[in-house]
Amino acid sequence: MKQSLLMEKYPVFDMTLPKAETSCASVDDIIAALKAKIDAHPKVAYIATFDHYAHTTAIGGTIADTIKGAKNIVFCFGVMLPNPHVLAVRPRAIGVADMGDSFHLTFLEPPMEVATKEMEAWCKALADKA
Repeated sequence: MKQSLLMEKYPVFDMTLPKAETSCASVDDIIAALKAKIDAHPKVAYIATFDHYAHTTAIGGTIADTIKGAKNIVFCFGVMLPNPHVLAVRPRAIGVADMGDSFHLTFLEPPMEVATKEMEAWCKALADKA
């Protein structure tokens, strides 16, 4: 995974996953694999899956020609609520885009290092073919 700044202010982690390197054949397969990791974690709650591609298509929005499908899986680590300000950075989401010959996974850096490491591990685990 690589880290970059989106629009010069949002710390984002990105990973390109060639389809030849994963047993997942679709965005739905990737989302299902991530949901299994979320469901197995005792401190993470699954919230929803959002079909960003379908939504943007339905409202007549613009989608890059290279994107064949795109969904977000939304969840929350929420192990503490020390003040109302942390609500601004919750819940978490991982975006998955089908780019034809690869999947592109991305997420905004969480304010908790443990969440960052877990999300990064979930994404890297998808490269399950040698």
